[in-house]
Amino acid sequence: MVLPRLRLFELNDSPWAPAPLRDTVIEALSRSLRWGRMMRGLVDPFEAFLAAAGTREVLDIASGAGGPARILVTEIQRAGRVAPRFVLTDLRPQIAAWEEASARFPGVISFEREPVDATQIPASMSDGRARLIINAFHHLPPDLAASILHDAAARRAPIFLSESFERGPLGFAPMIPAGLLALALNPLLSPRDRLAKAWLTWATPLALLGSAWDGLVSTMRVYDRADLEAMVAPFGGDFTWTYGNYAFPLGGRGYYFHGVPRR
Repeated sequence: MVLPRLRLFELNDSPWAPAPLRDTVIEALSRSLRWGRMMRGLVDPFEAFLAAAGTREVLDIASGAGGPARILVTEIQRAGRVAPRFVLTDLRPQIAAWEEASARFPGVISFEREPVDATQIPASMSDGRARLIINAFHHLPPDLAASILHDAAARRAPIFLSESFERGPLGFAPMIPAGLLALALNPLLSPRDRLAKAWLTWATPLALLGSAWDGLVSTMRVYDRADLEAMVAPFGGDFTWTYGNYAFPLGGRGYYFHGVPRR
């Protein structure tokens, strides 16, 4: 049965939610992806995409704190391969986090300090680079999501999207074991607001409930294959579009969708 996409809110992108709670959800998710090896299966399809695109330069869109890009670089290097160069961008740059990522991966991860509108990326930033969006596309309303794909097509920029689950409330289940561990340890590992995060996590159920809510809502906000193909149908005729799945432990199943200009 095909489930409809629900337009619900997530705490991690709600400005009215307390910053320590938003950070807790994001930090725990990032560690879950890393500790649960949930992006390891993305390496082969991503490397195949870059080969088809003919580039080793990647413009990471909607980078947030840079967690997914860092994890993907780590997994590529763990596989014994040379990682491409990533440039982190966002409409709301997180410079401190990006500086740390750049220091951790010198020559591999850099960033743009100024806000970048993914629907109007200038040629100076786009040319010669593939575009990447990991675990962020579902946050975008349909018109904005389609505009980002349209801008890539207009610039003839290869683009790669990935989400860690397909639509359905059970999609988040394989992430729960790593997620619970990451959430429990987050107050000790977080770079800031540790006391507030300890209170939210250990003294109250708020961090657990917030993470559970965001995880469940995320699975119901992701775009499915039909949605994505419908978005690119009006303007994507000069691209080759590919949809596929990758696996991760405990029965996890993510998807990727990418477009490469026809030569």
